Amino acid sequence: MKKKLRYFIGLCILIPAILIFSCNFAIESYAKNRTFSSVNKIPKKRVGLVLGTSKKLANGRPNLYYSHRIKATIELYEAGKIEFVLVSGDNGSKYYNEPTTFKKDLIKGGIPSGKIFLDYAGFRTLDSMVRAKIVFGLDEVIVISQEFHTERAIYLAKHNELDAIGYNAKDMTGAAGLKVRIREYFARVKVFLDLLLKTEPKFYGKKIEIR
Repeated sequence: MKKKLRYFIGLCILIPAILIFSCNFAIESYAKNRTFSSVNKIPKKRVGLVLGTSKKLANGRPNLYYSHRIKATIELYEAGKIEFVLVSGDNGSKYYNEPTTFKKDLIKGGIPSGKIFLDYAGFRTLDSMVRAKIVFGLDEVIVISQEFHTERAIYLAKHNELDAIGYNAKDMTGAAGLKVRIREYFARVKVFLDLLLKTEPKFYGKKIEIR
């Protein structure tokens, strides 16, 4: 009886581990050579899509993922690698508005207001990539976020007929970075569940032309 129990427990550990490894491997393999950390090496594209996050953490401290994405977006624009910026993020309530917050700081960084477009319904990375294609009519894009995130985003883009490469904003190390990385493994499993279930964005809405 004990032997069967150990066998069952072993399977319960092994199967999820294999699933997580397989999903992670598939996304990393596809993203290889499609993400860039040097502004000089990344090809030029018309639009950079920066993925939203909160400006501050729950404890009130600055969110470095946010500030690094702002910096990366400005780097691309100043280097002439992108002409327009599409900010895609959560606007779930009047008290929380990622796209507008991003826009204010991008303008402070020197990007003209008329060059910045906002996607208020980027509640998830899947929503952001699908809406970039369907709502904003993009065929190609540079995704701007941390490398782990850009890898997942361009994999989702691939399955939604959007040609995407990634520009990697500076990542975080230490305990905070480790916590996010652990969550990312499960987010990558969710990618395949969404593809299997043909999950769609929460909203579509009217088409918007970036020009």
